[in-house]
Amino acid sequence: METRVTPTSFPQADGQTRLMTKIARMYHEHGIRQAEIATTLSISQAKVSRLLKRAEKAGIIRTIVTSAPGVYGELEDALESRFGLKEAVIVDVDDDADEGDVLAAIGAGAAGYLEASFSGNDRVGVSSWSQTVLAMVDRMRPLNPRGAVEVVQLLGGLGAPDAQSHSNRILGELARMIGADPVYVSAPGVVADTAMRDSLLRDVSMQEVAKHWQELTVAIMGIGSIEPSDVLETSGNAFASDERKQLIDSGAVGDICHRIFRADGSPVEGDLDDRIIAIPTDAIMRIPRRVGLAGGPRKIPAIRGALAGGWITTLITDVRTAETLVG
Repeated sequence: METRVTPTSFPQADGQTRLMTKIARMYHEHGIRQAEIATTLSISQAKVSRLLKRAEKAGIIRTIVTSAPGVYGELEDALESRFGLKEAVIVDVDDDADEGDVLAAIGAGAAGYLEASFSGNDRVGVSSWSQTVLAMVDRMRPLNPRGAVEVVQLLGGLGAPDAQSHSNRILGELARMIGADPVYVSAPGVVADTAMRDSLLRDVSMQEVAKHWQELTVAIMGIGSIEPSDVLETSGNAFASDERKQLIDSGAVGDICHRIFRADGSPVEGDLDDRIIAIPTDAIMRIPRRVGLAGGPRKIPAIRGALAGGWITTLITDVRTAETLVG
C-alpha cells in the first residue's frame, strides 16, 4: 500500500489548501509525527489531524494499493463477487504444477490464512480424510496464545490400520498446533447399513460429539470429487465402485464430509447418505465460517457444486483453478 501526496495544482489555492498540502507532505513523505508537525507550525495537534483528514477528502492525499507478487487481490474479489463468498484466498502455483504441487500450495496458503484468523475462542470442525487438510496441518506453526478452544472431527475417523494415522494426524496435530482440545469421532465414516448407523448414533459418545457439532464456529473441509483419493480408498471409508456409479448417475459431482451434492449444490439423499457417520448437512450450513480447500482440474466440478450450493463461505484454491472458475 502506497500513500501519495498530489501536488497542489488547484486554481488560486488558498492558505488552507497550502497548509493541508504542507502537513500532508510532512506526515506522509517525510515521516514526521503529528505532534512534531504541530510544534513546527505552531498549531494544535488536533488541527494537524483535522487537516490531514480534510486533505484526504480533497484528494490531496491518495492511497494506492499495489499487490505484492503472488497476491491475487482482483481475482479474489472476482471470486467473492461471482459466488457470494465472504472470502477467497488464492495461492500461487507454477504453470507446470502437478496435483501434488497444487495440494502443497493450497495447504500452505490455508495454514497461513487460519493462523492469522483464529479468534482464540473458536470451536473448529475438521474433515477426517482430506489430503489437502492434512497438507495444511503439516505446514502450521504452533500458536501462542491458543487459536481455538477445541477441534472436532466432522466425519467418522476410524479406518483401516494402514490409513488410520492420516485421520489421527489431522485432528491431533491441528489441536496441538492451535492449543485446542481434540474431540474424536470413534466410528467409521461409512457403515454397512442404516441400522448400524442408527445404532452408532445412539451411543453415548456419539451423542456427545453431536452436541459439539452444534457449537462449531469454524469448519475446515476438503472438497472431494466422487472418485476418492488413494488415502480415502484404502481407509475403508469410500463408497464401492458400483455405488459411485450410482451417485454419478444421480448427478453427483462432489462431497464435503461425505455429504454428496450435485452440480447445482443440492444434496444427494437416500440409501447411501443414510449410511454415513458425519455431521448432518443442516448442521454444516449453520456453521458461521465454512472454509473449503481444493484445487486442480480434477476438483473443478466439485468446487463449482460446493459454491453453487453455498456449502462454503471461504474458498482456498490455486490461481489456475480460480481463473477457470471465474472465466
